Amino acid sequence: MGRYFGTDGFRGESNVVLNSDQAYRIGRFIGWYFTNENRIAGKPEPGRIVIGKDTRRSSYMFEYALIAGLVSSGADAYMLHVTPTPSVAYIARLDEFDCGIMITASHNPFYDNGIKLINKAGNKMEDEFIAKVEDYLDGTFEYGGELMTEVPFALRDGIGKTIDYAAGRNRYIGYLISLGMYSFKGKKVGLDCANGTTWNIAKSVFEALGATVYVIGNDPDGLNVNLNCGSTHIEGLQKLVVEKGLDVGFAFDGDADRCLAVDEKGNVVNGDQIIYLYAVDLKRREKLVTNTVVTTVMSNFGLYRALDRVGIEYVQTKVGDKYVHDYMADHGNPIGGEQSGHIIFSKYATTGDGLLTSIKVMQVILSSKQPLSELVKDCPMYPQTTINIRVANKKEVREDPDVVASVEKVAKKLGTTGRILLRESGTEPVVRVMVEAPEQKQCEELSSSVAEVIRAKGYEVKV
Repeated sequence: MGRYFGTDGFRGESNVVLNSDQAYRIGRFIGWYFTNENRIAGKPEPGRIVIGKDTRRSSYMFEYALIAGLVSSGADAYMLHVTPTPSVAYIARLDEFDCGIMITASHNPFYDNGIKLINKAGNKMEDEFIAKVEDYLDGTFEYGGELMTEVPFALRDGIGKTIDYAAGRNRYIGYLISLGMYSFKGKKVGLDCANGTTWNIAKSVFEALGATVYVIGNDPDGLNVNLNCGSTHIEGLQKLVVEKGLDVGFAFDGDADRCLAVDEKGNVVNGDQIIYLYAVDLKRREKLVTNTVVTTVMSNFGLYRALDRVGIEYVQTKVGDKYVHDYMADHGNPIGGEQSGHIIFSKYATTGDGLLTSIKVMQVILSSKQPLSELVKDCPMYPQTTINIRVANKKEVREDPDVVASVEKVAKKLGTTGRILLRESGTEPVVRVMVEAPEQKQCEELSSSVAEVIRAKGYEVKV
């Protein structure tokens, strides 16, 4: 991870970790860089940058700061307004933008925000470019062998312009609808939009495909994104599905790059189980290229046992859909993702897309003529407990000899019946202690034993 940008962008509490001055400087650098690259390549066009944002109150502040930086450096800024992260990736690739920017803190609470950078291929921006941005923020950027603490301002007709590009978001919606291989007519579907970017999109997509739709979490006020709703608080959707007798429910997060499902009985279907059901369907249709799915180190033992039973292979990457995507791109895998609901369908998208995921789950339900509960019954999850501890220095915690010893003690006790994982969050000042074991009580006891060591050493930071 970089100095400011983690696995999913520059993220933290607004005006504490990330402020509008930094956003302005990021915009200044990006605007200058891509406009200058065009000039070097002999192109007269300014840099073209497309920007989307989520529903947080601070997103407007960061949007305006970024745009001010971009246009003052000579680039043109195209505004998608409130829109899912995957739509920015889709439009950046489709309309050949130099760069995409998404303002979001995804599943985090409203007071956090972040800046994600997306390259012209619709993938997360390369580390080499991120390093240049960070150097500029630190005043250490070198260009042509000289220190460049400030990039030049554009002058006169060289100043960039802003363009309302809501049409780009509408094309993304049209693309999603076009992927519906079956009519959803006769299906009752619940959607939890997390008071985020799908609040005014998801219902129209599902209704266009023929479903009867029930929606919650679709009243954003800038302060309620992910608040007791969405994929991180799925209880409301479970209740809706059961009370209304729905066929299925889907819960998104704040920027809609992830999706979890609820079956007709009200049970949660997580990302690992979605990977399983889609991989099995691909194999049935003889379309599971390489016969392999891509997972992360956080994927559940239950997924691997289920894949073994049906003869599907799997690989593990580091946590983060960037790493999943990179492996899939290098090896040609059609399906991969994370337990949290970041699922990548490489034929259709370059990043996790919650709406796309929900459409693909519906496709399997309809083509198989089976309810969701039946599709995942052979992929039960191992009990799993994750304890998140807020700390000042994640690396210091992970390398502390006493902490390491406590992890090794738990690993020895579990043997081959489970596992423990201590990892740094890529998006928050948090370390995560995750334990999988045959019994829930054992998970809780063993994860707590490691967490107690971390706290006893004084690493925990109280909010």
